[in-house]
Amino acid sequence: MNIKFSSLGVNQELTNILKQNGITEPTPVQEKSIPELMAGRDIIAQAQTGTGKTLAFLLPIMQRINVEDHFVQALIITPTRELAIQITAEVKKLILGNEIKILAAYGGQDVERQIKKLKGVIHIVIGTPGRLLDHLRRKSVDLKKIKMLVLDEADQMLDMGFSKDIEMIIRQTSSVHQTMLFSATISKGIRVLASRYLKDPAQVHIQNRNITLDEIKQLVILTTDRAKQDALVKIIEEDNPFMAIIFCRTKRRASALNQDLQERGFNTEELHGDITQAKREKVMQSFRNAKIQFLVATDVAARGLDIEGITHIFNYDIPEDAESYIHRIGRTGRAGQTGKAVTFVTSQNGELLELIEKGIQFRIEKRRINKEELPARKESVERVRRPENQEGKKPRIRSSSNGSRNSDRNSVKKPERNTGFGKPSSYKGKSNQRKSQKGRTLQGRPTPRKPR
Repeated sequence: MNIKFSSLGVNQELTNILKQNGITEPTPVQEKSIPELMAGRDIIAQAQTGTGKTLAFLLPIMQRINVEDHFVQALIITPTRELAIQITAEVKKLILGNEIKILAAYGGQDVERQIKKLKGVIHIVIGTPGRLLDHLRRKSVDLKKIKMLVLDEADQMLDMGFSKDIEMIIRQTSSVHQTMLFSATISKGIRVLASRYLKDPAQVHIQNRNITLDEIKQLVILTTDRAKQDALVKIIEEDNPFMAIIFCRTKRRASALNQDLQERGFNTEELHGDITQAKREKVMQSFRNAKIQFLVATDVAARGLDIEGITHIFNYDIPEDAESYIHRIGRTGRAGQTGKAVTFVTSQNGELLELIEKGIQFRIEKRRINKEELPARKESVERVRRPENQEGKKPRIRSSSNGSRNSDRNSVKKPERNTGFGKPSSYKGKSNQRKSQKGRTLQGRPTPRKPR
């Protein structure tokens, strides 16, 4: 029997909005969490990324906001600016024509503009710990009357060192409010936090769905650290992803790899903690619009980001545990699409690989790339078409240099959506700012290149 949102206590107005967005049935975490939250209980909900946690807490919040009360009624704390932006976008979809007022408060934006907005009527604040503390110190926000508090991706916030910040913020809230704690993992630190600030919470634990087996084809590439870049390029050329995230262990490695790929002619950008907020937002918007094909990132992008069209995840540096592995590769294989996750493993990574395989209870297919198979580095590059993805057509697989198609190497189902973006625009890599023909686009899309 299919469960409907209305049976969980969601009102008809919100149910209709969900239908308009193609959402008709709740996910397991929504099914178990929403009734508890509608009843006013505190909650600890454990579920992995991509299971619908955001709607699980947003629907009860939206339904319980009273627009006649001109003060902040709900506070949602997130670990990253990207997640705050994403949650804000979800709230806007649920608002439509009603009078609920929201504010996204995160670093990198004009604080004075946020202060000005806070002087008016705001019902929901969505923010990161640092910027929220800034507003509390300035006394530009009053949290003494909030009715609902959400700690989203709580484990990540603790991992990022926000434990004290979170507690400082909580102490500035009303003594009587509902607290909702959502997390992919429940660590000792999470339990300590919950014991201090949650009152008789409902416990929701959603077993990890078989994401790593059912929706995502996995592959391990056995290589060396020196040959890893060339091995990555070879796999990219074989599969020709529509969109991909390439994960690196550190900001320095992400930046270096991004520069190397740009010099090879690929359409890439980097995302990590050292880039400015303005650049970060520009990169994420371009990636969401599929104007960037490859996003080279640290784990700042591993959680919370739900971007349509990602066909491949490349673990350039192997993650440190199974949970991180699942969070990374969970960026693909969504909404009924298939995906592919490729992890590059050196001889020093054997124990980590065993740990991951034990955690996901699956032995990943291995492939060794010999030195003679690696692409030769050449200064001259030819333009290569990115796989088209027009309505009603599957993306075309790029032809190899000898004219034969590599269709048997790319079994990943690509999303079918219109990818036209108007007039072509020139692409310029960081290390190649001179005018040239290297970065031209075809059919209005930035295109990767491969060596001849």
